[in-house]
Amino acid sequence: MQVEFGVLGPVAAWNGVARNGTEDPNGADRNGTDATGDPVALKGPRHRAVLARLIVARRRVVPVARLVDDLWGDPPGDAVGAVRTFVAALRRALEPERPPRTPARLLVTEGPGYALRAAPGTVDAWRFEQAVTDAVTLPPQEALGRLDEALGWWRGPAYAEFTEEAWARAERSRLGELRLHAVERRAEARLDLGRAADAVPDLDAHVAEHPWREDAWRLLALALYRTGRQGDALAVLRRARALLVEQLGVDPGPGLRRLEADILGQARHLDPAPAAPPRAGDAAERVWARATTAYDRTVASGARARLDSTVGLLRNLAVTGGSGLEAAREHRLAAVEAAEELGDADLTARVIGAYDVPAIWTRVDDPAQAARVVGAAERTLAALRPDAHPAARARLLATVALESRGTGSARGPQAARQAEEIARRIEDPGLLAFALNGRFMQAFDRAGLAAHRDAIGAELVALSARHGLTTYEVLGHLIRLQARSALADFPGADGHATAAELLADRHELPLVGVFTQWYAALRLAATGETPAAEAAYGEAAARLEGAGMPGLERGLLPLALLCLRHAHPAPTGVRRARPRSELLGRTPDEATDYGPYEPWARPLVLLARDRRAEAAEALRLLPDPPRDLLLEALWCLAGRAAIAVDDRETMERAHAELAPAAGELAGAGSGLLTLGPVARHLDDLSTALRRPR
Repeated sequence: MQVEFGVLGPVAAWNGVARNGTEDPNGADRNGTDATGDPVALKGPRHRAVLARLIVARRRVVPVARLVDDLWGDPPGDAVGAVRTFVAALRRALEPERPPRTPARLLVTEGPGYALRAAPGTVDAWRFEQAVTDAVTLPPQEALGRLDEALGWWRGPAYAEFTEEAWARAERSRLGELRLHAVERRAEARLDLGRAADAVPDLDAHVAEHPWREDAWRLLALALYRTGRQGDALAVLRRARALLVEQLGVDPGPGLRRLEADILGQARHLDPAPAAPPRAGDAAERVWARATTAYDRTVASGARARLDSTVGLLRNLAVTGGSGLEAAREHRLAAVEAAEELGDADLTARVIGAYDVPAIWTRVDDPAQAARVVGAAERTLAALRPDAHPAARARLLATVALESRGTGSARGPQAARQAEEIARRIEDPGLLAFALNGRFMQAFDRAGLAAHRDAIGAELVALSARHGLTTYEVLGHLIRLQARSALADFPGADGHATAAELLADRHELPLVGVFTQWYAALRLAATGETPAAEAAYGEAAARLEGAGMPGLERGLLPLALLCLRHAHPAPTGVRRARPRSELLGRTPDEATDYGPYEPWARPLVLLARDRRAEAAEALRLLPDPPRDLLLEALWCLAGRAAIAVDDRETMERAHAELAPAAGELAGAGSGLLTLGPVARHLDDLSTALRRPR
């Protein structure tokens, strides 16, 4: 027997038999309880709150001080004792047969707090998440059964009695979003199986309750069309358009617009079993030719509308990668400068702010160009009329935050905060996504902020999925991939990589594969599979060539290989004679181009060639690393070299900077490379600093 926990509704627990997380041998009923399970008495609301808070932590330790803060807004004087009482009562309820004075096996004490060591298959929310992930790769019939079962585990809103608690808010939002996603994927499976009529009732109720989900409207219209109700399908699409325009002030996304055109044209590919493959490429080419011809004929060559239209094209061009991304950057700056020449601040604000292309890498590809864009944005902010729409001002501020990333300027974080505040105040989801991208780019004040960036990514995913902001949904998954990697949660990172790739395939976003391929190499490096990781890094680097991202490409492969060689350094607590190659790894080529990472690679390169004095001098001149995704990795490289030459000042600096990231994997927050646990580097630095001089 083992205890099972339910949080997809009121928090509860039952005594049941073990399950593996993918099947339900107990015969769980549709209320989420086990037909053969006995409820566990959890006593009062504080007891359930403690249990719920530990489940939210997903097997990690929650310090007692955090529990006190979460349980009480104004803690009583005996709050710590009360928490211990609640924990003791929960232990008796969860493990009633445990002999006295024997250690608990489920609700354990560890370090400064408590953790619930529940098996993955024993928490309904965790099983639900796994089921939805599994369904992505299953054939439609199996996916439908899996999703039907998983959705049946819901007994009400997640963590139902803790709707007002800040500690539950993000997890409730995440699970709620996942449930909506599962409902839509279940409908998609029914459509794939030719069961469009079965999908209509659920989708009709779904869009009524969640009217801002464009994918739900799309699926409902498609289901109606496939049941022979073409007029109803078009009416649904027009109802969706009216809601979006009147309530949010935004036009339907490309998916809804394309479906409406396809229904009007009775496109063959809408049928469940098309008689012949659609020739979408030919149709798209014809539409493009006609539209551009009409535009050139209708819109005067000097019209300001052409600048607005140009930026829209450049946004789409940027996400194609390669020469498209390079051209988008070049023509974007030209468009900004052309708008400034016209002396129209409103037009310039639109041209600058409309280029809201999501960015994931913290080093700009062209610093000089970025500085010119920031300058134009700042001038336009100063020139805007006081009565200008706040969205225009926020878009300029978000641009400043994005384009000033990596500069260390205080203006970047300030602009990010201001843009986010405006976006939240006017409740503009697209603008908020843009502002959150700026906030992410400025979220590197110190080491150890992976959890903070994970929260930004989680909000981006949920926000974008609700409002059909596909590119920002991809960005959110990539941010979470990075953050979960830093936190050594590779199953979680895998899920975000898969989600990003699925969206990229569906919406033709080729650059996403560049990042997920590098992540695959990181996975191999993190597990110590060095030869396979080296090969994977080589393949990933080849994909970067010509991708149009020099800020990412230059020096990255040599840096990744250098980190791979130092990911598992030998202990440094004792001075002993051994080959330097054992300490420093294979000898790197001194001529290797480490690009912008050369100052932090050079000391190790020199040490590998037995040039200790030069390495020590290089360390003496070493600047602090940029505060970006590779901050922890570069400090670890500096620390390794400092240990080898006994540079205590650099060791102390590295230790102080890395200490906040003690629970993370060095460099893994980049989603590209790693030097292993930061804690190991901190231990090596501490040991070296204790050595006698």
